[in-house]
Amino acid sequence: MMRRTNPFDDFEELFERMSRQFDEMGRQFDRSGMMAQVRHEMAIDVTDHDGEIVVTIDLPGYEKEDISLSVANRTLTVDATRELDEERADGEYLRRERRHESARRTIRLPESVDEDGASAGYHNGVLTVTLPKRDVEPDDSRRIDID
Repeated sequence: MMRRTNPFDDFEELFERMSRQFDEMGRQFDRSGMMAQVRHEMAIDVTDHDGEIVVTIDLPGYEKEDISLSVANRTLTVDATRELDEERADGEYLRRERRHESARRTIRLPESVDEDGASAGYHNGVLTVTLPKRDVEPDDSRRIDID
């Protein structure tokens, strides 16, 4: 099978780096106390198996219901949001910043995948997303007749 190279791969890499830099800026605001919401880093691994791409994501402390996944146009988006308990049995809060935690990550996939065949599992704080590769790249070309 012959693969077409994407002339926009360099741009995609640039946008991924820019996304990571914006995430880092957000974390810096969090540390300085300028934002009320706490954001957490989401560590990921993307592995290429014969017929599928597997994305493994660390999301400790979240429930399965707190996590939202979507995939479209070679992009996987992961959102995780949770509200922390309001009650504290062993004392009174003197400062409270951890009411709401969220994590978001957009991952550019190296190949086209079959979105309908995607599956995910969450166990012990680790989310595993399995994305079957699309057998053939869709042909977006159009034949032009010459007059």
